[in-house]
Amino acid sequence: MTAIVPDSEARGLVAALPPRLRGFALLARFDRPIGWWLLFFPGAWGVALAGGVVARWDLIAWLLLGSVAMRGAGCVYNDIVDRDLDAQVARTRDRPLASGAISLRSAWIWLVLLCLVGLLVLLQLRWPAALVSLAALAPVAAYPFMKRITWWPQAWLGLVFSWAALVGWTEAWGSPTLPGLTLYAGTVFWVVGYDTIYALQDREDDALVGIRSSALRLGAHVRGGVAACYALALALWGAALWQVRADPLVFLSLAPAAAHLFWQVATLSPDDADVRAGAGALRRFRANRFTGLLVFLACAAVGTPL
Repeated sequence: MTAIVPDSEARGLVAALPPRLRGFALLARFDRPIGWWLLFFPGAWGVALAGGVVARWDLIAWLLLGSVAMRGAGCVYNDIVDRDLDAQVARTRDRPLASGAISLRSAWIWLVLLCLVGLLVLLQLRWPAALVSLAALAPVAAYPFMKRITWWPQAWLGLVFSWAALVGWTEAWGSPTLPGLTLYAGTVFWVVGYDTIYALQDREDDALVGIRSSALRLGAHVRGGVAACYALALALWGAALWQVRADPLVFLSLAPAAAHLFWQVATLSPDDADVRAGAGALRRFRANRFTGLLVFLACAAVGTPL
């Protein structure tokens, strides 16, 4: 079997950093931008669907900065909670905390600094969107513990990783109305789908150390489960677009994203050695950055006034 792809790799600019700084960059997963892209896009969708893609370009830029900082903070917090479990899993044993490269005290300081950047972004929001943002803190804090108590931690991740859709919509529209809520609901199912694909990499180790995941729960039915999640995501996204502009052509705008998600499902084989080794699952997981871009273009096309 091909070696598991580790999730802490010093590549690109991160590889050029001094060893100490490199450890902090790896702890925040700066070497893996896919995480903050997936966190950022739902917020950009909310702004675009509310008609703010041009007028509120500054908001989109702030959301991007916030996504980088808060995804990094989330990774640091997750590693603090999971440092003992991470040491037992092949893909995660080289994370800076699990390997001992970064001390627990240093990790907490780094977490606070990243949260201060998030606070700076929060201060750019009007009070309704700021309150929506703050409401995410408790679910985010609870997420690392979900894999210990439920077979569906991916569902909890969906709730928290989609939250930016509510923030972007509320800030651009003025309040968390039905289209924004429907967009958020669709995004939850999208996250569950792609994170189930991601969890395929760890099934063997997770089963050994007692970590629960939707990939383990679904077993041989992973492809069907992912397909159902993606279908629900597309249906709810279509409903959100329709609520903004009741025109059958809005569904056509989602066709490229639908085709891309279909490719992921059609080529996914949970029993394929390439998937178990990480390459196949990781490729399909990372491909969701293109899903994010395609849905953004659909929201911009529908939300931008004619």
